[in-house]
Amino acid sequence: MTGIFAVPRALIYWKREYARIGEFGPTGDLTIRIYRFSLGLGVIAILSGIYLFWWWGWPVWAWVKLGLVTALAAHYGWTGKLVLRARKGQFDESDFYLRVFNEISVLAVIVVLYLVVFKPF
Repeated sequence: MTGIFAVPRALIYWKREYARIGEFGPTGDLTIRIYRFSLGLGVIAILSGIYLFWWWGWPVWAWVKLGLVTALAAHYGWTGKLVLRARKGQFDESDFYLRVFNEISVLAVIVVLYLVVFKPF
């Protein structure tokens, strides 16, 4: 879960480092490592969540949560595209775009936590 928040923020630092030194530095290496590590853990978390939903009989709140988790997975996939482009030295997005992009995942996770804790329907 940390990768959802850390990788977009690390892209901002990577972009600044690339502008400063003009080459692939340690921030880029760290960003790629966090992305890869979090990707595997995310797959395990999604599969175990689907199993639990099956065990609980697929309540309505679980469907909503699954939709939000799918949106977060798509967001993480888009983050992967940004990482691949950054690896080539292509930083087309502004710092502001990357900051807003990072906050979208935070808002989605807050809604997911609300659904899990309160189970409103």
